[in-house]
Amino acid sequence: MVKRWLGRYLSKKKLLATSAASQRYIVIDLELTGLDVKQHEIVSVAWVLIEQQCIKLSQAAHYINKDVQQLEQSPVFHGIAQQDIITGQSLDVILTKLRDYFDDAILVFHNASLDWGFLKHAFKAKGISAKPKLILDAFLIEKKRLHHQGQEIALDDLTLAACRARYQLPDYHNHHALTDATATAELLLAQCYQIGQGKNLKLVDLI
Repeated sequence: MVKRWLGRYLSKKKLLATSAASQRYIVIDLELTGLDVKQHEIVSVAWVLIEQQCIKLSQAAHYINKDVQQLEQSPVFHGIAQQDIITGQSLDVILTKLRDYFDDAILVFHNASLDWGFLKHAFKAKGISAKPKLILDAFLIEKKRLHHQGQEIALDDLTLAACRARYQLPDYHNHHALTDATATAELLLAQCYQIGQGKNLKLVDLI
């Protein structure tokens, strides 16, 4: 047990010392029926890849979960209706496709505690082994950056839209998983550029 823990610790330490620019990232966003992982469901999952500091839209994916039992009021936010659910894919298939990226890509979210919380719960429920090598959270990266600048942080200063606005990134329509994944990918690249200031940014600088 100790040997396994030590191996994981040393592997992560080695990874954090590598260049952020050299990594492959998978930026993920979910649409949900609510915020409680025990009561609510994943409606859709989308992701985009970042390789060599470029967003690979040709490899982007967006899947609707056909296993959703109750949409409740969530279509008001994400616009996915019951007829869309019918033409979706099973959550098992979606999770398996996503899991294929975990071995060679770093996971990125905006507010990982929510989205990764739902994904981790779903992976466990489906019996799919899912152990990312590292998770980055653009929300926490921005929070840390603002703290270092001595800025006070208001309640809505860390929304995806508010974070993007600080980097003069364009406004996007929120609450579509693929749009939000792309918006988060753009935000991550902007954060890396700002934090790195032309230097060789290490992954540890983003934690």
